[in-house]
Amino acid sequence: MNKVSVIGAGGHAKVVISTLQACGYAVEAVYDDNTALWNTSIWGVPIIGGIHLLEGKNANALIAIGDNKIRQEIASRLPKIKWITAIHPFSMVHSSASIGEGSIVFAGTVIQPDVAIGKHVIINTSASIDHDCNIGDFVHIAPGCHLAGNVQVKRGSFLGVGTTVIPNITINEWATVGAGSNVITSLGRNNIYYGNPARKNQINRKTGLTQ
Repeated sequence: MNKVSVIGAGGHAKVVISTLQACGYAVEAVYDDNTALWNTSIWGVPIIGGIHLLEGKNANALIAIGDNKIRQEIASRLPKIKWITAIHPFSMVHSSASIGEGSIVFAGTVIQPDVAIGKHVIINTSASIDHDCNIGDFVHIAPGCHLAGNVQVKRGSFLGVGTTVIPNITINEWATVGAGSNVITSLGRNNIYYGNPARKNQINRKTGLTQ
């Protein structure tokens, strides 16, 4: 079996490891900067030390961290790593879809024709992405999200659990969409949106609370 290392030892890593194993990979080690986790294990896979141990190496690896900015930072730190792509055998991915290096597709996902998925993307459990969607690098599509046709999700955006998006919508760079939101208009970059329909998060100047 092909050997692979996993970066990150949180709860997300459990699903990444199970997906890799379902794909036939032998997960040989986990790396995490939390020293309290060193010399422990996840299902028998040892957590052997910090991420710095991979610097300069050309091993096979996958980043098991849900935070998009952290995944981007780690990928830039480790230019020699061979980033693998993992697609769970219990997902449905059309043969015309493309999926970039370092990306992972979890169980129950449906990816329809002519979808393009970038690098280091997470397509989480039971999400669906319809025809002609384009998912940029370092995006995280959370469990149970549903994207209709021709949706563009730009670099670094996060769609929370159960988000739905109607056709022909663009979600711009580093946008965050709250769980359960319904997106019916295109969203700007670097902002937080939530609700039905999804609206830009605003802060009440008097209370400091979101509204």
